[in-house]
Parts: sequence; C-alpha cells; structure tokens
Amino acid sequence: MIKDATGFTLKIPGTLLSPAGPNARLSILIYHRVLPVPDPLFPSEVDSARFDLQMKQVSRIFTVIPLTEAVERLKSGTLPARAASITFDDGYADNAEIALPILKKHRIAATFFIATGYLNGGIMFNDSVIESIRMSSRDSIDLAPIGLAKFAIETIEQKRSAIENILSCLKYKPLEERQTLVDTVSGLAGVEPPRNLMMMDEQVRLLSDSGMEIGGHTINHPILASIDNKSAKDEIENGKRYLEELTGKPVRTFAYPNGKPETDYRAAHVDIVKQLGFDAAVSTAVGVAHKSSDLFQLPRFTPWDRSPLNFSLRLIGNLSKTRPRTALPDVTR
Repeated sequence: MIKDATGFTLKIPGTLLSPAGPNARLSILIYHRVLPVPDPLFPSEVDSARFDLQMKQVSRIFTVIPLTEAVERLKSGTLPARAASITFDDGYADNAEIALPILKKHRIAATFFIATGYLNGGIMFNDSVIESIRMSSRDSIDLAPIGLAKFAIETIEQKRSAIENILSCLKYKPLEERQTLVDTVSGLAGVEPPRNLMMMDEQVRLLSDSGMEIGGHTINHPILASIDNKSAKDEIENGKRYLEELTGKPVRTFAYPNGKPETDYRAAHVDIVKQLGFDAAVSTAVGVAHKSSDLFQLPRFTPWDRSPLNFSLRLIGNLSKTRPRTALPDVTR
C-alpha cells in the first residue's frame, strides 16, 4: 500500500510493477514550466502549488534519484523499487525561480535540459505565438499574409484555439522560415513578445551549483529530422560545449527536441549523441525504462491530472507501459 500526498491509501502493487534490481523499471517525468499561479489560458500547465504537491506525492510513491545515477543503476541492475527521475526541458526562468526551491524542499535532484540559444533574453517560437495572442488587444487576427486563416481572439477559448492552430502549422517549418512567420504573427497581433521567459546564464549556474543536473537540448531547439545531419551535429555539440563551459561540469545526458521517435529524430541523431560522448538520451515516447531499454532513447511521460489521486494513479499506471526497444530508420541527409 502507498499513501499519496493527501493521505489516501493506494492499494496498488507498485513494488510488484517496479521491483528493485535487474527487473526494475525507471519512471522519468517530464516538465517544462512551473508557473507562479494557474494560467487561465492553459489550465493544465503546472503552477507552484500543484508542483509542490506533485513532488510531495512523487517522493512518497517513488525513490527519486538523479537521472545520471538512475542510468548507471539501470545498466548495472541495481535500481531501487519504484525508481523515478524528474526532468525539465528548454530552460525557462521559472525553473530556477519557482521549481528549484520546491525541489530543494523535497530533496529532489532534477535534470534540466537547456536549449542554449534562448538563454539571456531569447524566446522560443511557441512562446512568441502564445504571448502574442495572449497579449493582443485586438478582437481578431488575420493571418492570410502567411497562408493561415483569420482567427477571432476576443475570449480565452478563442485565443487558445487560435494558438493551437497556429502552432500546429508552424512547428515543423524550417527554423528560419518559422521565425519569419512567428515575427509576422507578432506584428499582426500588435505585440512585442516578452524577453524574460528563459533563464539567464547565472540561473543555469545556480541550478548546477544547487546540485541539479544540466543536460543538452541543442542550441535552437530544431526538429532534428527536419535538418541535415551536419547541422544537427553542430546544434547538439555546440549546445553541449556551451553548457560545459558555463557550469564547469560535464554534460552527460541529452533530450531530443520535441522527442517523438521517427517523427522528430532518427537513428542518425542517436548515433551523433553517442559519438559526442553523452551517457544517455531521453525522448518523449510514453512509458518506463527497463533493463533492455535503449539508453539513448529512454521514454518519459507527463501525468497531467489535476487531482492528487488521479496524479498518483497515473504515476502507478505508467509502470505497466514498458516500451519496446525502438528501431529507427537510418535516413542520411
């Protein structure tokens, strides 16, 4: 029996699903942002109060260990029962400002995968779109100049729908073309997107000096499958080098941008990560890692449930999802 953070007793065989030793299973949770307060535009986004409760629950249900240690113990067959690791993608400032104190409170060492090109005042393309639509005072935005529809953006629901449609159209565009389109969206919305969403260098150092692990996530967060292999290698290698020079520590783990096997990265990118000296890499394929998992395509998942009980049940339920070793197409570009 396992008690969640509310004191509810979960009569679920979590230890049977994830025993210690050679048959252990590693749950890797993925987060992006931890907001100071709930966001009415995206209510599923984690805020500080919910993150605090989730970390309390995770600590009670799982044995939480740093990802690099978890990888070593997965290889050696020495993982504890119900092993878990916490990871963050991209490099948002709230990771240092809000998430870090909560992680320290619960004595959790997380891994932060940083896209270095957005540090020190940069903004990711999706955030440019989100904030442009959120902040716009106009009742509609006509995106015909970039081949999209006209969207009403008066209400929260209309803004959310417009954002989802715009992002789905832009996500897989080449980097330069995508940025041009994003800038056009901001201009048509009449908004200058904020430049304080991502971390500064000193915040990355703060995370590292606080016992958190720093991982690679490229420079510009490209969809690796959409660029040539030389560019992909440069993105991965130069991002790694920047972080190592910034923290004075080796960067041992990597997260594939967007992270869907076959769609967002391919076998060639796995090989590049290995060649560059990383110890492991994570995807966004759902499931848990086990003894036969590819250490360079480890699965992760995000339990989005708002209620504490459902969050706990989702954590336990994910233990049954042992993803088979992924064979990717080796596409040379």
